Amino acid sequence: MIYARLLSGLRGVGEYALFMKKAFSTTRESLRYFPIIFQQMVRIGVESIPVVLMASAFAGVVITIQTAYQLENTILSSEAVGSVVVPTLMLELAALIPGLVLASRIGASIAAELGTMKVTEQIDALEAMGLNSIAYLVLPRVIAGVIMFPSLYVGAAVVSIGSGAYAGEFMGYLSVESYILGARQFFLVFDAFFGATKMLAFGFVITSISCWKGFQAQGGADGVGRAATQAVVISCVCILIADYILAELLL
Repeated sequence: MIYARLLSGLRGVGEYALFMKKAFSTTRESLRYFPIIFQQMVRIGVESIPVVLMASAFAGVVITIQTAYQLENTILSSEAVGSVVVPTLMLELAALIPGLVLASRIGASIAAELGTMKVTEQIDALEAMGLNSIAYLVLPRVIAGVIMFPSLYVGAAVVSIGSGAYAGEFMGYLSVESYILGARQFFLVFDAFFGATKMLAFGFVITSISCWKGFQAQGGADGVGRAATQAVVISCVCILIADYILAELLL
């Protein structure tokens, strides 16, 4: 049983690698479909702004309150809260939490959309019309994800830091000025670069895996549902793995 599962996992990795190799071989052809790329940028990026900002705001509030609570009875000044919270948000939470949220929203949407096209033979129809289905459907979504995810990180970082600052003052732990002063003492431009790099990787992982699972869908509505579920689960796991790898490589 364990051997069979391991073999199945390795087979899946190989199939995914071959799928993406085929996708990248169509890069020049995909760039001709710029309107589709722009449309996917709107769907993946712009339409995801509300849920990303909401998740980021709560992340900033929670981490600020918890940090202030932990440091409340220590010898450290209130400025230490900002010194701890802001790097934590920029390095990790402003990227990871939106990444997991987008894996659910974007991953399920892409896998379900392409899976439905697969089981209803719309993809075969595109091929019959002379269109390269991978260049037309896959790479525009991957390119849009790689472009828009770092942009979403900027908004997530700003909102999470701002919400944390005002939550600390509202709860009576520290003033906004103390929060900002502490944040500026240990601010590094690299923290923002690292967070944006992680979101770029997350964008590629989520969109590429979701497209792959969508193209694998078979068996009608039940198969589309399985493909969407697998896309979300695999994307979330791969996001955590990519998070660890990037931390080892860049920090």
